[in-house]
Amino acid sequence: MLNFKLSELIRSDTAVQHNINNMPDINSLDCMLELIVNCLQPIREKLGKPMIITSGYRNSQVNKLVGGASNSQHTKGQAVDFVVNGMTPAQVVEFIQNSKIEYDQLINEYNQWTHISYNKGKNKMLAFKVN
Repeated sequence: MLNFKLSELIRSDTAVQHNINNMPDINSLDCMLELIVNCLQPIREKLGKPMIITSGYRNSQVNKLVGGASNSQHTKGQAVDFVVNGMTPAQVVEFIQNSKIEYDQLINEYNQWTHISYNKGKNKMLAFKVN
């Protein structure tokens, strides 16, 4: 059973505020499913704690409004930002690195949230911190 819903990966307050349809295309949906099955669900099961998605898919219009990078994996359905109650982003990153779960990028962003991406067949296993 999966603990994640499409609705939480495409929810965007910015899209709602600006009346933007943030529904992904079929390729982005496929990438989101890969991300859920190969990253998010295994992390959730190993953690034994809920992961609160703070940012998932963003179409290019929403991505621009939130100040995302023009090449953001969020725009392809390959990335999410999340928090875990009771854990710092540094603890989450360390936990995932030790879990042997495959990912493309794993980032402690501003000590506020964790960013993880999955790029099927092209994962670089890069982990770093952004201040």
